[in-house]
Formats: sequence, C-alpha cells, structure tokens
Amino acid sequence: MNNAPHFKQPLLTTPFHARARALSQLDSFIPWAGYTTVDVFSSVEQEYFAIRNATTVYDLTPMVKYRIAGPGATAYLNRLVTRDVGKLKPNRVAYCVWCNDAGHLIDDGTIFRLGESEYRLCTAERQIDWLLDSAIGFDVEIAEVTEEIAALALQGPTSCAALKDYGLVGIEALKPFEIRHFAVGANEVMVSRTGFTGDLGYELWMRPEQAEGIWDGLMAAGSARGIRPIGSMALNVARIEAGFLLPNADFVSAEQTIYTERARSPLELGLEWLVDFKKGHFTGRRALLAEERRGVRRRLVGLDIDGNKPAHNALVYDDRSGKREIGSVTSAVWSPTCKRNIAFAMLAAPHFKLGSEVWADIYLNRELVWERRMVRARVVDKPFYAPERRRVTPPANH
Repeated sequence: MNNAPHFKQPLLTTPFHARARALSQLDSFIPWAGYTTVDVFSSVEQEYFAIRNATTVYDLTPMVKYRIAGPGATAYLNRLVTRDVGKLKPNRVAYCVWCNDAGHLIDDGTIFRLGESEYRLCTAERQIDWLLDSAIGFDVEIAEVTEEIAALALQGPTSCAALKDYGLVGIEALKPFEIRHFAVGANEVMVSRTGFTGDLGYELWMRPEQAEGIWDGLMAAGSARGIRPIGSMALNVARIEAGFLLPNADFVSAEQTIYTERARSPLELGLEWLVDFKKGHFTGRRALLAEERRGVRRRLVGLDIDGNKPAHNALVYDDRSGKREIGSVTSAVWSPTCKRNIAFAMLAAPHFKLGSEVWADIYLNRELVWERRMVRARVVDKPFYAPERRRVTPPANH
C-alpha cells in the first residue's frame, strides 16, 4: 500500500493495486470510499460475459468494514438494523438495512457473524458516526478495520472449480451465505459464499500482506477456467440483472439527502422482507409500522422496456402523451443475457403494481444531436436473472 502523505496521494491504493494496474488496458480508475479502484480493465462486454461464463476477480478491499464485538453486540445490532440478527448463526452472513427514526434508509450492508459475540459489518460508505451514536448504552466495541482486511470477489460459473484448483479443499460444500476458513500453503483465508452478481460466487477475506500472493495463485489456478479481473462497470450490469440496489444510484442515504421527500424507506425500496416487526424495538420501527398500515405512496420496481436503448435517468409517465409524470428510472441497462431492456424505477401508486403499463421518456445522443423517444414499459418482478447455479450445493464442476 502507498504510504505517501495524504496531501500527495489523496486516494489510497489497495494491496492489489499493482496487479490491477499491470492488467489495466485503459487506465480507467474511479474513487471508492477513499481508494482508487478499476472501472474497466479492457471492455465492459468482455468483463461482463466473463461473469456469466467463466471466473472473474473483483477487488473488494475498499468495502468499508467494521468490527462489532462484545457482550452486547447482538442486542446492539438488533436495535440498529431492521431484521432479526438473533436468528443469524455463527459463520453465516446476512444482508441488512438500517434506518433513522423516520424509517428512512441510512444504508445497507452485510453482517458477518464471526462468533457468538463478534460480527463484521460491511458497507459501501463510511458510517462510523451513526454506528457509534447508536451504540450508546450497549456493552459493545466498534472499530473500523477496512485497512486491516484485503478482499477479493470471485464470481462466475467456474469460480468454485477455480478455487478447488487453487487448493481450497472442500470449497464445494460451502452453502450460500456461509463462512469457512481455508489454509492454502502459508495463507489462511476466510471465504464467504456471497457476491454482488446474482451468480455462483465467493468472497475471499485476507490480511493485506497476503494479497498479492493470493492474487497470483488464483490467476494461475484459474487460467484454465477463463479467469479475468473485472471493473465496476461490468459488475454494475450484473447487479442490475440480479435485482441488487446500489447506494447513490437507487437510493440516497437519509443522512445525505437535502430536499424533503428524497429519503426512501425499506418498504418503498421493496425491502419489506428485511423488516421484522416481531423482534422488538429497532430504530425506525414506529415510522415503518405506520407506513405499512397506510400503504406506501411509491415503490421501486423492475421495468421491462421495449426496444434496446437503456432508459438512463428517464422520467416515467402514465401514458404516451407524457403529460402526467409518475416516477423516474434509477438504474438501467440492456441485459446481454436476458436480451431485454431492463431498469429499476421509483413509481407512484397505483402504477407500481405488477403488470402495469407505463411509458419511459428516453433521450439518446446521436452525433451530438439529442433524440427523444417515448417507449412502452411494463412493471415486472425482480430479479431479472437468477441462474439455478447461484444456490446449488455442490456447484457443477465446470
């Protein structure tokens, strides 16, 4: 890692940076949580199809990580997040969200239960102030450990076979959202069967000094399985197909919104399955109960849009005339696997009902000339793509 003073090197580099830069053909890097990370190595298309047909490596190190431990850790997390953490067994992972008192989303993330009273919370953005304020009165210690842990995501149908070739004996028995520790030579890695692609995949967690050796070993072991590194642009295509939300794209943290009515609740985002009203009190419970009783006024839904032009930032209308705006698109892409023009959109009631027909106002730039197209769309279920292999244990030995 680069130890230069921050004023000379504003963005940190991950332990994999040297390996990633050597393979980068476009020198396309973007900032993520204070780190510089690859946006695209060669082409979005090549990297995307590697996710769906081979094995891909994605540098997860910038993911913000917190160690939460102590006798009150479980009670604290149950007060913080909307789902029942008490049901999460050791060596398991769970997706979660947490809200403010108004029931508006602060952030989402994953909780790793590493022991009876030790957890790791991973988020895309830094949340230490909210976490510490929420810990008042609980016997718990909270510390950011982002720089102490390097991480790689291995995703794709041949990822399990590549890990077996690397020497992770028994990796095929790892179930979705399960954690296990493996020794490979002098290296010990924690592996979770998790990911952001909606495909078969794993995430490897290790000490920073092990990073380059593990990267080299994985690239060598996976060479026969079509392994290649990918950037954030290809990952974004896969996560939309999988129906996964992205902060600052599909929602903005209630701690950062400026305008009223811009904060979102889990119920509006289609995350009601993460809200457990029976577990006892948690931050935002009263507001979410009231919202559930009266019904949501808007909802994030999936759209299947005619044509093949992605509806980036499109406004959505109730009919072709374009007179009555009912929402807007938050994420959009042409799905190469589904052969569908798909999107997420926040729509007003009652237009978010499954099967509703709406119209997307798409603008296209053709040789510096903007064209407007009003395109028919239908409200559909998410995810758009969910291959069986993402859950099968053991995975097929491709």
